[in-house]
Amino acid sequence: MARKGWGGSPPADDAEARKRIIDTALRLVETRGAAQTTMSDIADVLGITRRTVYRYFTGTDELFTAAAEAALDGFVTQIDRVVADMDVTSQLVEVVAYIIERLPQQPQLALLLANDRSNIFSRAMLTRDVIARCRAILHHAQIDWDHLGFDDAMIDELIEFLLRIIQSMVIAPPDPPRSAADLRAYLHRWIGPALTGSR
Repeated sequence: MARKGWGGSPPADDAEARKRIIDTALRLVETRGAAQTTMSDIADVLGITRRTVYRYFTGTDELFTAAAEAALDGFVTQIDRVVADMDVTSQLVEVVAYIIERLPQQPQLALLLANDRSNIFSRAMLTRDVIARCRAILHHAQIDWDHLGFDDAMIDELIEFLLRIIQSMVIAPPDPPRSAADLRAYLHRWIGPALTGSR
C-alpha cells in the first residue's frame, strides 16, 4: 500500500506524512466544511487507508486541532497586514471585526475557534485550547501588554470577553446588518473601555 498510496509518492518521514494529512484536511474543510469532512474522506483523497490516517492522528478532534494550528499561521499573517500602524484598541477591534465578517464564509477560520463539528459555536469555542490559540495571536501583535497592566490571566479574561462577542455576533447577527464602519464603531465603543479599565 505504501507504494500505491500517497499518489505514488510516499512521504519521506512521519513529519511529511502528518503535513500532507493536515493540508488535505484543510482543503476539504475549505470546500466541504468541517461537519462534512471525515477521516475516510481524507484517506480517499490521499490514496491511503483510514488506518494509515489513524496512525498519525487518533481522531478528527486531534487532526482538526493540528489543522487549526496550521491555519493559525496564515491567519496571523493576514491580521499583521490588516492592523499595521493601528493603536491597541483599533487592533483588537479590527481582529474581532475581521473574524465576525469572515467566520461564516471561511470554514478554516472556524477551526481556530472550535473543533466541535456539530456546532462550532458551542462551549467548545471557549476551551483552554482555543483561548491559548487566541493568546498566541495577541502576544504576536505589537501591543505592550505590561504597559496596559495586563498579566496572562487578564489577557485570558479579555480573550474570553472578545470570543463571547464574536460568538453572539455570529449566532445572532443584528437585523438589519451593520455596515463594516458601523460594526467597527460599535466594537470600538465597548472594547476600548475594556482595555483602559484594567489600569
